[in-house]
Amino acid sequence: MEHHPFAAAPADAPPLESLPVEPLLTSAFDTDPAGVYGQLRRTYGPVAPVGLMGVPVWLVLDYREVLEVLRNASLWRRDIRYWRTRAEGRLPQDWPLLAGYEVRQTMFMDDEEHLAARGTLHSALGPFQDGRTPQGWELRANVVAYADELFALLAAESGSAGYMDLAAQYTRPLLLMITTRLFGCPVELGDEMVMDLWRMLDGGPDAGPATGRALAAMTRLAAHRRAVPGDDLTSYLLLADPSLSDEQLGRELFMNAVYLNDITGNMVCNTLLEVLRGNATVRRSLSAGLIGETVNRAALANPPVANLCFRFAARDVRLGNFWIRAGDVVLPSAAAAHHDLMAIGSPLVDSTVSTRAHLGWGAGPHQCPSAARELAGQIVATAVGRVFEYFSKVELTLPPDQLPWRSGPVVRGLRLLPVRYELSRSRPVRQVPSGRVTANGVPRPDAPSRSSVHHARGLLASLRHLMFGSRKGG
Repeated sequence: MEHHPFAAAPADAPPLESLPVEPLLTSAFDTDPAGVYGQLRRTYGPVAPVGLMGVPVWLVLDYREVLEVLRNASLWRRDIRYWRTRAEGRLPQDWPLLAGYEVRQTMFMDDEEHLAARGTLHSALGPFQDGRTPQGWELRANVVAYADELFALLAAESGSAGYMDLAAQYTRPLLLMITTRLFGCPVELGDEMVMDLWRMLDGGPDAGPATGRALAAMTRLAAHRRAVPGDDLTSYLLLADPSLSDEQLGRELFMNAVYLNDITGNMVCNTLLEVLRGNATVRRSLSAGLIGETVNRAALANPPVANLCFRFAARDVRLGNFWIRAGDVVLPSAAAAHHDLMAIGSPLVDSTVSTRAHLGWGAGPHQCPSAARELAGQIVATAVGRVFEYFSKVELTLPPDQLPWRSGPVVRGLRLLPVRYELSRSRPVRQVPSGRVTANGVPRPDAPSRSSVHHARGLLASLRHLMFGSRKGG
C-alpha cells in the first residue's frame, strides 16, 4: 500500500472497532429500510457505524458522500486485500459474505489490472451491444421471443385471466433464459446455478458452498466453450483474452451472471412494482411511452442493488462526522443515497426529461461498463414493456407494504410479485415463428433463430415445475 503525506486520524478519533454498533439486518430493515437509513442519518450523520452479520462496517448514507467514495478509486479501493480486519486474521472464515468477495474478478481489482480486465469484458460484449450486428439482432430477438414463450405458457396453464407471480413465473425464468443463452450455457446448468447466486448474495449460512458450486459450474462452462466455441459471451471473452485460464474465465462469468441474471431481474421486478403500486412519476413516464425513463425513475425509487460493493480506505480520511482509518471497510448505500437525494428535492427527480441520477449501475471508474449498461437497460425495457403490451389489466393482490422481500445486505429484491391479470384481446398470445431473416441474412428482431427457440422451450420444460408446481400443489 502506498504512503502519502496526508494527515493521520487524531489520537482521540474513535476507531470503528471501539464503537458500539447496531446490527443493520433486522426485521425493521426488512420491512422499512428507508426508515432505518433515516434513523441512522439522524443519529450519526452521512456515515454510520453498523454491524453487518457480526462485523462492524462504515455505512455511507448521503448522496454526496456515496458519490465521493464511488468516484475516488485511488482512495477507496476495491481489492479485498486492503481490508485490515481480514489481513490481521480477525474476520471469521465462515463469515457469509466472505466467499463472494474472495472471488478474484474484475470488479474486485484496482488500477491497471482493473482497466485491462474491464477492457476485455467491454470488447467481448461489443457484438451484443450493437443492435445492427447479427449477435445484437439475435439477442434482442431472444428477449422478445422468450417473453412471448412465457406468456404463451401462462395462457396455456392459466387461461386468459387469473393470478400469477410476476417474479417466479415471468421475470426470473426470462432472465435465466437470457443469461444461459448469452453465456452459451447448457440448459441443465440453469436453475441450480441461479439459486446458488441468490444464496451467495443473500448471505445465508450456505453462501460459501453455494459460491463454490456456482464457480465450479462456470469453470466447467469455460472449459466447454474453449473446446467447443460458439457465438456467445463466453467464447468472445476467450477471443478477447486467450490467456485466460478456465478458472479465471469462470470467475468472470460467475460475477457477470450475478449482475445479468439477479441484479437485472431485480430491476425488472422493481420497475413493475413501482408502476403497479401507483408511483406517479414512474406511471407518467410509462404513459408517455418513455420506457427508458420509466426504468430510470423506478431505479431511483427502489434500486436493485441497495448497498454497493465494499470499498477499503487506502489511508486515514475524514468522511462525514468520522475519521475512517486506513484499511477500514465502507459500504456505500445506493438506496440511502437515493432517499437523501429525493429528500433534498433535487430538480433531477421531478424533471420531465430523462434523469440518470440513480446509482443502479454504480458510478465512477468501477461503474458497470457502458456496453453492459446498455444491454441490461434494453433487456429491462423490453421485459417491462412486454408485460403492459400483453396485459389489458394487471393489479397487485397484496398491499405494497405486505410484499415479501429477500433479506440480505446487497440486493433489494422481491421474493414474489403476485398479481391478478387479464390478457389483452388486442394482443393475442402467439408462438413466435422462427427462421425469418432480413435480406442480408440478419435475423429480424421478432424472429430468433430456430436454435434459440429450441433452447427456450428446452429451458422452459425444465423450469415448468418451478413456475407452476407450487401453485398447483397448493
